[in-house]
Amino acid sequence: MRKKETQTEPQAEKTEFRQVRRYLFLLVGLFIMAFGVAFSIKAGLGTSPISSVPSVLSEVTSLTVGNITILMHCCFVLLQILILRRQYKPIQLLQLAVAVFFGYMTDFAVWALSPLQCNGYGMEWVFCIIGIVLVAVGVSFEVTANVVTLAGEGLVLAICQVAPVKFGTMKVVFDVSLVVIACILSLVFLHGLYGVREGTVAAALFVGTLSRQINKPLGKLGKRIFA
Repeated sequence: MRKKETQTEPQAEKTEFRQVRRYLFLLVGLFIMAFGVAFSIKAGLGTSPISSVPSVLSEVTSLTVGNITILMHCCFVLLQILILRRQYKPIQLLQLAVAVFFGYMTDFAVWALSPLQCNGYGMEWVFCIIGIVLVAVGVSFEVTANVVTLAGEGLVLAICQVAPVKFGTMKVVFDVSLVVIACILSLVFLHGLYGVREGTVAAALFVGTLSRQINKPLGKLGKRIFA
């Protein structure tokens, strides 16, 4: 028995250390993604679908983009619980901690980029492209870490678990729904489109494609780090 214990204890320690590294990998990805969102906001050409609603509501209310992101993700977690009920796994409540970290990092990134000037339509596209690339890199880090997803993706997975819908199809429906909601809020409260422009379309088209390309080399790096 003692021999078995001495063999399993180091294995348990290695497993725990591997999980810590995965969570650190996730936090790095969220930090990068937050700067991607901040660059998109700075560009003024529209943010990615998941950040479109917070961007609009931050202009309507006194809350920051990060604070609204946290509240929105909390609503997503609540919807997951209502949809899955007994099938909901308590470990997924870590999405709340992820949301808080991502929200505060987004506000920090917006503050850090505030001194930068974005003059002219060409420069706006430069900032927008940087934002798209950073969001794609952040998503790849999240996928490679493979521990906890953002609450938005968690909601899509929850719907797919109870309905005969493919993840890819549901993700498109979810993103389009967020953009439509952002457009309605913008038109009603700001009397024009804010946070949803050509940059939003570019993000919807290229973030996923870039992320899949980045997943290949990043996955190899992840295997070395988590081994």
